[in-house]
Amino acid sequence: MSNTRNVHSTNIANKIRSSLVIKLNVRMIGRLFSGFLAINVLVFSIGLFLILWKTEEGAQGVIETIKQSQDNLQSTYHGSYQILVIDEPSEGITLPRSIQKKLPIEISDAKRSIEIPETNKEMKLLKKVYSVKYTIGFSINGIFYQIVYALGSDLRLFLFLFLILLIFELLILMGNIGKGSRMIRKTLKPLADLTEAAKSLNAEVSFMGSKADGTHIKDLAGVISSIDVNKLDRHISVDSSQNELKDLAFAINDMLNRINDSYQSQVRFVSDASHELRTPISVIQGYVNLLDRWGKKDQKTMQESIDAIKIETENMKELVEQLLFLARGDNETIQLHREVFDACEVVEEIIRETQMIDSNHNFEIDLNRPAYINADRQLLKQAIRIFVDNSIKFTPKGMEIILRISSEEGYVYITVQDRGIGIEPEDLPHIFDRFYRSDESRARKTGGSGLGLSIAKWIIERHGAHFEILSRVDIGTRITIAFPVTKKPISESNIIKA
Repeated sequence: MSNTRNVHSTNIANKIRSSLVIKLNVRMIGRLFSGFLAINVLVFSIGLFLILWKTEEGAQGVIETIKQSQDNLQSTYHGSYQILVIDEPSEGITLPRSIQKKLPIEISDAKRSIEIPETNKEMKLLKKVYSVKYTIGFSINGIFYQIVYALGSDLRLFLFLFLILLIFELLILMGNIGKGSRMIRKTLKPLADLTEAAKSLNAEVSFMGSKADGTHIKDLAGVISSIDVNKLDRHISVDSSQNELKDLAFAINDMLNRINDSYQSQVRFVSDASHELRTPISVIQGYVNLLDRWGKKDQKTMQESIDAIKIETENMKELVEQLLFLARGDNETIQLHREVFDACEVVEEIIRETQMIDSNHNFEIDLNRPAYINADRQLLKQAIRIFVDNSIKFTPKGMEIILRISSEEGYVYITVQDRGIGIEPEDLPHIFDRFYRSDESRARKTGGSGLGLSIAKWIIERHGAHFEILSRVDIGTRITIAFPVTKKPISESNIIKA
C-alpha cells in the first residue's frame, strides 16, 4: 500500500513539475515571439518607407524634366519611370497624409498611391508582388501628370530578405524551445530536490508508522536516527544566478535547521530525564537492599533508609510533576484562568509562606500599590516562587533577598533580587534550558532538577510578558518580570445604583 502511494506521489510530482516547465517554456517562447513580431513590424515599416524614399528621389529628376518640356510632353518613359498625361488620377491605395509629408517630393497637391492590378486567382504570389506600382500624381499649369514606378522588383528583393530574417528567427525560436526547457529545469532543480526530500521523509514516516509496535523498537529508533542524520542536516544549494530562489532556499534551510535543533533538544531532554529519574531510583534501590540485608533488626539503619526513601520519593514525585507540566505546556493543553488582580497580593502571600519555612534569610519587600495585571494567579505565583526558591538555594545564610514591585511606562515590574553566588556570563543564556545546571557540584548540594526556570519561562511567555536578568558572580542576581498594566476592575460594590 505504501509503495503504491509513493509511486502515485512520484507520478503527481513529475506531472506537476513537467506542467510547470511547459507553462514557463510556453510563456518564454510567447514573449520571444512577441519581441520578434514587434521587430518584424518595425523592420517592414522602415524597409517600405526607405523604398518609397528612394523611389521619390529618382522621381524628382523626372519632375524637373516635365517642368522643362511641358509644352510638347506626351506620355513617355524616363528610365524606370513612366510619365503619363491624364485627365483623372488612377485609383489605388492612397498613402496617409502624415507619411506623404515626410517624403522628399515637395508638391502641395501631390497624391501618392500604391496600385495593385487585378490578377487572376491562379497567378502566383511573387508575380502579384512584381506587378505592384507606385504612382505620384500632380498638376503643373493646369495639366495633370502621373509618374508610375514599377515597385514590384524592389518589393520582391525586400520580401526575399525579409523571408530570410523570418527563417532565422524561426530557427532561434526552435532552438530556444530545447534550451529554455533545460534552463527552466536547471532553475527548478532546488524545488525538485525539495520534493524528493519531502517524499523521502514521508516514506520514512510511513515506514515508522507501519512498524511502531513493541516488537520493532530498535527499528523505530534506527529510522528516527536515520531521519536526523541523513535528512535534517541536508541543505538546498542554489546557484548564484538563481536569485529568485535564494530566499526560498534560505527559508527552507532555516526551517530544517530549526527542526534539527528541536529534534536534538528532544533527544537531550529524554536523555536528561532518564538520567534524573535513574538517580533517585538507584538510591531507593540501594536503601531497599540495605534494609533487606541488615535493616530488619537494626532500628537505626531502618530509620535512615526510610528517611532517605521518603526524600528520594518526594524528589522523584516533584520531577515527574515538572515533566508532566512541561509536556502539557508543549502540547498546549494548559488553560490559563486569567483574572485582574493586584500583583502585590501574590508577592505578600509568597513572602508569608516562605518565612514560615525559611528563617535563614532576610526578606525585604518594596511594593508600590496598586499594580493590577491580567494573569493566572496560581501560575504567576508558581513562577515567582521558583525565582524565590532559587534565590534561597544560592544565597548564603543571613543575606537578604529583595522582592520589589513598581509600575512605569505601561508595565508592572516584579523583581526578585538576591546577593547570592551569581551566574557566569557564559551560563546566563542557558539557564532556562531544561535540565541545565551551570555547576554540577553546586547542583548536588542545592538539589533541584534544572526544570524550574524552564517552567517559569513558559508561564511568563504564555502571559505575553517578558523578563530581564542581571547577574554578577559573587555579587548576586536580579530577575525582573514585566507585565502590561491592566485597569482596575469595577466591582459590583462600586457600582452606584440609579
